[in-house]
Amino acid sequence: MILERNPRGEYQKRLSDRRLTVAQYERWNRQVAMARLLTAILFVVVIGLSFWARAIPRWSVVLPVLIFFALVFVHERVSRGLRRATKAVKFYEDGIARIDDVWIGRGQSTEMFRDDSHLYAIDLDIFGKASLFELLCTARMRSGEETLADWLTAPAAADEIVARQQAINELRNNVDLREDLASIGSDLRSSIHTHAIEKWGNAPVALTSQRIRWLLPIPVVFVIYTFIPFFRTLSMHPLWPLAFAIAGGIGLYFRSRVKAAVEALDLPERELKLLALLLERIEREQFKSSKLLQLRTSLDTDGVPPSEQIGRFNRLVNTLNWYRNEFFVPFSLLLLWRTQFAFALEKWRSRCGPAIGPWLKTVGKFEALCALAGYAYEHPEDPFPEIVHEGPVFDGTNLRHPLVPKRQCVPNSVRLGDGPVLLVVSGSNMSGKSTLLRTVGINAVLALAGAPVRAERLRLSPLAIGATLRIQDSLQAGTSRFYAEIQRIHHIMELTKGPLPVLFLLDEVLHGTNSHDRAVGAEAIVRGLISRGAIGLVTTHDLALANVADALSPRATNVHFEDEMSDGKMTFDYRMRPGVVHKSNALALMRAVGLDV
Repeated sequence: MILERNPRGEYQKRLSDRRLTVAQYERWNRQVAMARLLTAILFVVVIGLSFWARAIPRWSVVLPVLIFFALVFVHERVSRGLRRATKAVKFYEDGIARIDDVWIGRGQSTEMFRDDSHLYAIDLDIFGKASLFELLCTARMRSGEETLADWLTAPAAADEIVARQQAINELRNNVDLREDLASIGSDLRSSIHTHAIEKWGNAPVALTSQRIRWLLPIPVVFVIYTFIPFFRTLSMHPLWPLAFAIAGGIGLYFRSRVKAAVEALDLPERELKLLALLLERIEREQFKSSKLLQLRTSLDTDGVPPSEQIGRFNRLVNTLNWYRNEFFVPFSLLLLWRTQFAFALEKWRSRCGPAIGPWLKTVGKFEALCALAGYAYEHPEDPFPEIVHEGPVFDGTNLRHPLVPKRQCVPNSVRLGDGPVLLVVSGSNMSGKSTLLRTVGINAVLALAGAPVRAERLRLSPLAIGATLRIQDSLQAGTSRFYAEIQRIHHIMELTKGPLPVLFLLDEVLHGTNSHDRAVGAEAIVRGLISRGAIGLVTTHDLALANVADALSPRATNVHFEDEMSDGKMTFDYRMRPGVVHKSNALALMRAVGLDV
């Protein structure tokens, strides 16, 4: 597959085209609005000429009425095209912002997925403002957001990761599909109530007897039969009271259930029409990767594409709604119109209703894959990691943090598993220790979700991640920072009992206690983690903790970050070096801000 090496140029070209399209639609919108106004004036003039001046035939009033309704139809199409083009403009503006590293505040920084008990989401900036989710998420439907959030908070199996990589690689250059899904999905996001239509689809069917459904036409035929003489002799068949009574009795018998079934259609009628647009767009694609083919096939119900199934639903609802026409009401009562179509719609719901939830979830997976494909397209230099089944392994060359602008990011390489299983990272304040842990963790999250990584190369096995970078005390829970930290470490220890090896990222481990207890406790913790097959990094200011790596050698090693003080100014190169740091900048920093120490 040929990768697009100038995504910004392609986005800029498309953005210019869409802006021209918006301008054209705005001109058409003004012209059609003016034409509607002139048609209304024409209607008044024709009324005067035909009814008062009697200069033209009275049937002439039909002409401006027909023109007006035609313009209403055209105006709706123009408005819809304008909305779609406007959303496409935003799609490409947001894409360029992501490429230029000015995306913060433009994406979806929703806090709805925040979970303070999660073992790494808060620590690695997965959700919230300026988060990985905000950078990645182009999904417009709630199911797409939920799917992407799930992928970023739970590692996939090796085969699933590879399948997602293949799907993302196939979708990455399909900009048209991603634009269409984002534009259509914008309408759906504000309209579709996922849980409400799922509940409607799975609710018990009120009209279940198909035998009655097929018998209903018999009294209707009887009613029609009694009307036939009226068209010849203007008199009804002698049996017409009986026919009307039968039809009326059947209508009354099913009235409550029919009313409930019809009234329940208001929400799904509108929302399934919108969902069908999104499904129909997906159905038009010819996929090749196994993941996309499986998702596409899973959409079909009884071998029929979902857009066709929803199309049948829409036709039934549209025909049912004829009963609302005041001229058709008498006939609809005699023809058992609502009853017959309520049975047909309940039959549709019994067959396709349970599929609505899976349809929404599958669309969500398509949106999540498209979000990651967009990231892959916009960062063509980011490779897919190599996934290995044997582990634990994390071997990354020139790792960078994806949330830090590339021009500001200093790469570092980290190798765990094929060699040392623990890196003890020492260094002064602000030298880059915590950023290194976040860089390792967030690239692992990307890799285990199936996405490309910000590195020259990464090789890893499926891993469970646990981190302690943003542990806070809790006034409500009555817990100190130290107690919250040891609770988190306990949860990470428990995680090692699971099926996956653990990647642990412990920042300033046990720094809330005295040096003696910290040294003893830290060594016991890392020994326990390593003995359970975990790999990871531990940062520290306490040089005494560097002895832990010596005690565990060759399974552990020391690395450090340095700083330079020149002319009263502290500088950092953020380069990881082997060995233990031999100086601290704490006193220099205190003096630099004016403290007398």
